[in-house]
Amino acid sequence: MNPPKIKRRVGKYEVGRTIGEGTFAKVKFARNSETGEPVALKILDKEKVVKHKMAEQIKMEIATMKLIKHPNVVQLYEVMGSKTKIFIVLEFVTGGELFDKIVNHGRMQEDEARKYFQQLINAVDYCHSRGVYHRDLKPENLLLDASGNLKVSDFGLSAISRQVRGDGLLHTTCGTPNYVAPEVLEDRGYDGATADLWSCGVILFVLLAGYLPFDDSNLMNLYKKISAAEFTCPPWVSFTAMKLITRILDPNPMTRITISELLNDEWFKKGFKQPEFIEKEEANFDDVEAAFQDSEEHHVTEKKEEHPTAMNAFELISMSKGLNLGNLFEIEQGFKRETRFTSKCPANEIVSKIEEAAKPLGFDVHKKNYKLRLENIKAGRKGNLNIATEVFQVAPSLHMVEVRKAKGDTLEFHKFYKRLSNSLNDVVWKTEEEMQQHN
Repeated sequence: MNPPKIKRRVGKYEVGRTIGEGTFAKVKFARNSETGEPVALKILDKEKVVKHKMAEQIKMEIATMKLIKHPNVVQLYEVMGSKTKIFIVLEFVTGGELFDKIVNHGRMQEDEARKYFQQLINAVDYCHSRGVYHRDLKPENLLLDASGNLKVSDFGLSAISRQVRGDGLLHTTCGTPNYVAPEVLEDRGYDGATADLWSCGVILFVLLAGYLPFDDSNLMNLYKKISAAEFTCPPWVSFTAMKLITRILDPNPMTRITISELLNDEWFKKGFKQPEFIEKEEANFDDVEAAFQDSEEHHVTEKKEEHPTAMNAFELISMSKGLNLGNLFEIEQGFKRETRFTSKCPANEIVSKIEEAAKPLGFDVHKKNYKLRLENIKAGRKGNLNIATEVFQVAPSLHMVEVRKAKGDTLEFHKFYKRLSNSLNDVVWKTEEEMQQHN
């Protein structure tokens, strides 16, 4: 792939592909060059942090997260800073999102749903006891490790833009509308703990029902349904589970069930196990302060090496669920926020073909080397759909193309991908067996 691309190193970490994007941050896959351990590198722009007066809040959140070591929360390892960036090094979780499990396989049996819900409440209760609130709990932020255990991501870091006023309440409306508590939408100030618990109730409903309790294409109608707690449990949900959901999805935060009451609930207690782990007694916060210093002596070294971006076996395996390389080369990968295909075409040709296919679908195309940013001109259910694509070299004559939702609705992303893939039939590499099936 010519011209050559730039590969980055941040301190001891080799920085790879982008695995997530948010308003204030980008998350990249990285590898500790000393231990070989994979990590997720969250990168914040210092200028944006200062502009939005978030520095002290972020420092506090990061320092608190360094104290949290819980089996159901993604671990924060360390923090680094350069002249322009803040780097947060996080645990890399390999089992995919809980969201994938729901959309691909539908609703869960009550015992399975209860296990995940118990792990979620364990994590939420622990973090709340340390004054840390998530404020954007939803299945997409719930990851699964290699053993199938739930890990909450971005706990404490989702609230980096929150603002606490003199009344001690949070006042920033944030989160995904379908999962947000009514008091958050009303913007009269809210308690982070009760708002998080409402989101947990919506997640429990989705696990058991297979669909959202509050959903409407019209945002104002959606808000009305949430404010009135207007939902109906499907007939297959047991009475005890339905009773618990109703107590959690109480639109009045003052009468809503608390976590201590929830822990004694009949449905919740079945098979419940307290997690066993060793709490951190000491934590060093020197790196937190150093990351925000302007002095160069505290800055981490950023190196840029020019050579083609070739995927090594380690990166390739890390992208494949369950270490099964076959999953990398499936064109249809279910309702995920990213999907991939392989091609034997030259990289320049792949980029041109994607551009040609995206424009008639109503997308503006922004190119940079072998990366494309596709922005839908028309707004969808969750704003404008933005797609990030990148071409990687797997072998001299084989490329892998990652197509990832950067912003917008996941289902709209998959409708787009189906239409895109139909236009790229001559680009996607097929095995002889697939060619025979196609014919």
